[in-house]
Amino acid sequence: MEEQKIYTRKGDLGTTSLFTGGRVSKSNLRIQAYGTVDELNAFLGLTRASVAHPDIPKLIFKIQNKVMNISSMLATKTDELSNRPLPTISEQDVEGLERCIDYFSRNLPSISNFLVPGGNKSGAMLDVARTVCRRAEREVTKLSEAEIVDPIIRKFLNRLSDLLFILERTEYKYQNTPEKFWEK
Repeated sequence: MEEQKIYTRKGDLGTTSLFTGGRVSKSNLRIQAYGTVDELNAFLGLTRASVAHPDIPKLIFKIQNKVMNISSMLATKTDELSNRPLPTISEQDVEGLERCIDYFSRNLPSISNFLVPGGNKSGAMLDVARTVCRRAEREVTKLSEAEIVDPIIRKFLNRLSDLLFILERTEYKYQNTPEKFWEK
């Protein structure tokens, strides 16, 4: 069996290839967007391995697959999407996130002040995942100002960051960790 090498040396000059071919700078807005989405996915994986609530790891795994769909969408220019059958996300995926937000929110007390992260490790990790998600949303927004990007991606990321906040609060409650609020 032939040994597979992970390195190609093609990126040594600061370029990378898109899913459908063609090379672009590693500083390209598209690469920044899907690179941040990839970072989000990695942090979701770390978080999934750390949470205590039994329902959250399964949910995060499903979300990670949707986030990988977003990466494939972003790694392909919109005008080339019809040429290849790629995994996508849909309005139903956004609605699924909303149902999860409603489900996990139902037993949480309302709050009127900013939560200070760090009550416990898994809650803090969910908060970092939330902030990486927000950054991914900003990068996708920046890309969409320069190129055509399916608006469902921003919508999904926006809703996902809301869900990650609710999951953070859920972890605090599940582990009997008091929420700490911003003292102005």
